[in-house]
Amino acid sequence: MYRVLKSTAKTAAAITATLAFTLPSFAQEVNVYSYRQPELIKPLMDQFTAQTGIAVNVAFLKKGMIEKLRAEGDRTPADLIFTVDIARLSSAVDAGLTQTVTSDVLSANIPAEFRDPDGEWFGLTTRARVIFASKTGVSDGEVTTYDDLADPKWKGRICTRSGLHAYTVALVSAAISHMGEDGAKTWLEGVKSNLARKPQGNDRAQIKAVWAGECDIALGNTYYMGNMLNNPEQVAWADSVNVVFPTFEGDGTHVNVSGMALTKYAPHRADAIKLMEFLASPNAQEIYAEQNYEYPVAPGTQASEFVRSWGSFTADSVNLMDVARLRPTALRIIEEVDFDG
Repeated sequence: MYRVLKSTAKTAAAITATLAFTLPSFAQEVNVYSYRQPELIKPLMDQFTAQTGIAVNVAFLKKGMIEKLRAEGDRTPADLIFTVDIARLSSAVDAGLTQTVTSDVLSANIPAEFRDPDGEWFGLTTRARVIFASKTGVSDGEVTTYDDLADPKWKGRICTRSGLHAYTVALVSAAISHMGEDGAKTWLEGVKSNLARKPQGNDRAQIKAVWAGECDIALGNTYYMGNMLNNPEQVAWADSVNVVFPTFEGDGTHVNVSGMALTKYAPHRADAIKLMEFLASPNAQEIYAEQNYEYPVAPGTQASEFVRSWGSFTADSVNLMDVARLRPTALRIIEEVDFDG
């Protein structure tokens, strides 16, 4: 059985007022707070329930997960959290809202670079931060690295979302790791000087802007290509661009992760770990990745044929924990550059 509940959790006061929020109670169950859309995880949850008899109840939150868990404390019904971006996973750990899981299954199926060294979060899929280049405005091979984005020849030709968004902050964090603080700041200043407009909208809006002729280059996550190609109203946007997998000098393409963590006060700990192990299995990861247009992390797995059609890449070697650690520095640089101004 798979149940979906919605909660907005807009403010701390509102969260406190929803402490009475409860999920349905079954003999065996796992309760999930998720930033991922319910339809993206439903097939897997249904399969897990069919195999184990353990019900999965999902509460979808648009924001405020950490605040909600803090407010609920040891009364929380949540066993697991699902979220995207290393910063959001590490923030839950730093807030003391997760607990360590030791599992041979998780260790075997999730490479060390995609899980917390202390076992407090585990990645399931990755997504690459790529360039969507206009088919008419950008020649093949004209942009190949993140460094290229600061080249003056792109002045007035780049679109991107807010510098304060988690995806941008993670990319800047990776840039700091490769270029140092001063180098990353200079690079970001160059990117800002090349913007066609103030940062705005989501990743999909940047690709639409390329289609509309507002810019020639957009930054976005790979899975947006899948979303658009499967949306009749947005196919034209996707068809207007090529996917370019840029690299950092001497390294690879920046990737981030979607993942899971066991909550500190999980009321159904044993069953929740069973679900974690199920989701980490190669078969489940491939299903999950196909549903989300992402890349599974289990050894021996691969992305769907549809996703592979966009091209291949080598992932950046920078450890995701370093990306999370550099987040405060990245935010400071973004503010100093006044990237959104």
